[in-house]
Amino acid sequence: MSTPVLFFVDDLAEGLEPSAQRFHQADPTAAQINVLDLSVTRGDGIFETAGVQHGSIMALDAHLTRFAHSAAMLDLPQPRLEVWAAAIRAAVAAHEPADMLSAKFIMTRGIEGTGVPVGWVYVFEGDEHDHEREHGISVVTLDRGYRHDVAQTSPWLLQGAKTLSYAVNKAVLREAARRGAEDVIFVSSDGFVLEGPTSSVILLRDGRFSTPALDQGILAGTTQADAFTILEAQGHTVEYRQIRADELVGADGLWLLSSTRCAAPVRELDGAPVPIAREISDALNTALLARTK
Repeated sequence: MSTPVLFFVDDLAEGLEPSAQRFHQADPTAAQINVLDLSVTRGDGIFETAGVQHGSIMALDAHLTRFAHSAAMLDLPQPRLEVWAAAIRAAVAAHEPADMLSAKFIMTRGIEGTGVPVGWVYVFEGDEHDHEREHGISVVTLDRGYRHDVAQTSPWLLQGAKTLSYAVNKAVLREAARRGAEDVIFVSSDGFVLEGPTSSVILLRDGRFSTPALDQGILAGTTQADAFTILEAQGHTVEYRQIRADELVGADGLWLLSSTRCAAPVRELDGAPVPIAREISDALNTALLARTK
């Protein structure tokens, strides 16, 4: 594996004292984060991860928009997106060439009581997902423990923000492994499809591509949005709606989508086989891997 690249973002948010230095490169092997930073002690912060295909950053504008949305939900200062974009591009350019990289960018609340956030960009060689895209993945459904309308009833639970608090997301993947599966689709306590721990869901049924409506406390998927644009351009019908969990049974196709994996077809759901719509899946991934904006 190649050596990762680390850039700290100095002029990172509105309302802070301006910094003459917008960002700077740092040693990724040296100690950089204060142990009192709230990202360490509380998981209090936000992040995004953009895929980088042959040096081209995929869906960067969409990731930055979601980054700003998460900051607003957590009452963090508004990120200076033009600075973040420049830092991300500089970090990618500083990394040695690779077929696939991941560019993760993070903003924390900083050391408790200071009101000074901390931000950085970390570029590293990403995992290859060719096998998942080709052969599919096995998935189990797990109850998330919330109703589908939790974003309206309890906005303080921050459903729909991409935060650093990922203990639950990791726990459900361990539970999936205990059940002999590779990934998870969350369902609400009242029986609606939500999302994966690190992915969005697209369902193909009766000739229509559906994804769960975004008002159900789920993350707005950047890859899912691009997939819908691609599918519409290919002449398919797409829709955002509430999807009952029992609609996954007998699906004509089912995918989990994320920035680096693109569209991984589900081959097995709760132990039952799911057909892989091979031609559609291959065409969709070819187009997703070509994203550069």
